[in-house]
Amino acid sequence: MDPRPGIVGCIRYALNRLTRPSPADEILASFIGPPLRNTFATLLESADRERIEEAMSLYRERFTSTGIYENQVYDGIPSMLEDARRKVSASYVATSKPTVYADRILKHFRLDHYFDGIYGSELDGRFENKADLLAHLLSAEKVRAAAAVMVGDRGVDMIAARANGVRPVGVLWGYGSRQELVEAKADFLCAVPDDLPGCLSQIHIDSERHKSK
Repeated sequence: MDPRPGIVGCIRYALNRLTRPSPADEILASFIGPPLRNTFATLLESADRERIEEAMSLYRERFTSTGIYENQVYDGIPSMLEDARRKVSASYVATSKPTVYADRILKHFRLDHYFDGIYGSELDGRFENKADLLAHLLSAEKVRAAAAVMVGDRGVDMIAARANGVRPVGVLWGYGSRQELVEAKADFLCAVPDDLPGCLSQIHIDSERHKSK
């Protein structure tokens, strides 16, 4: 989903309440994806834990009532998820968002039934690091890293996959640029949602060829 209206609005709300300068929407949108505490540390130009947590509380003040539903499902996502489900044995959400929010969002937009589980961070910040989150998911679900694929739109997703021995697939309909994903060493790039099922099939073919050698 495109979460820009909600995330940008909530970051701006927190900065305004803290009487801090608020950058343009385009700049705030560039922070979509990585952990929110890191975002506030940058925007507040501070490593003060209490200050960052105050910003987090203000962000959630607006997010829990309004921002959480200010999302738009990208065109083609439901049909892509339906097709992808037929090509994999299981699929999971791995997000830096707190699990409690990710669960509500997916249910609200009726996308939850495409996934076998939803893994996010904890409200206290545990599992905000995507590599740690992915390691936790693999362990909890007993998924072999070599048999798994991580799909994401930011470099942090590709880095998390590499750190866990999972194949990274970058998508270009989100907030990460082609250059960001290439530099983070994505194995494949998918331009539009319709490309992803074919990409998963190609990865399967490549894996089977590798096994036969």
